Amino acid sequence: MQWPIWRVAVAERSMEPALRPGDWLLVWRGLRANRPLRVRPGQIVIASNPQLPGMLLVKRAARQESGGWFLSSDNPGAGAVDSRQFGPVGPEAIKGTVLVRYYRTG
Repeated sequence: MQWPIWRVAVAERSMEPALRPGDWLLVWRGLRANRPLRVRPGQIVIASNPQLPGMLLVKRAARQESGGWFLSSDNPGAGAVDSRQFGPVGPEAIKGTVLVRYYRTG
């Protein structure tokens, strides 16, 4: 059984100013492991990086396309890796939706 709420730390600057390194997020990953999550455009999501499957990304679900979700960074100038590099991701790549940021350093 997986817990439906998960804690994730922000490590990079690609989502500034909304999220900064050191912020902690509570993430909803659903009650059923194999059921796709409901995602709305504009939501911040946790997704698997298609180029490095073991790495998770914190990105904004910009729009839904025929190939899945186009994920974008709020701060692309920070060397962000998002759908501009790897294209849209399928619903199975979305691991959770961010509920709240609960801690910020500095």
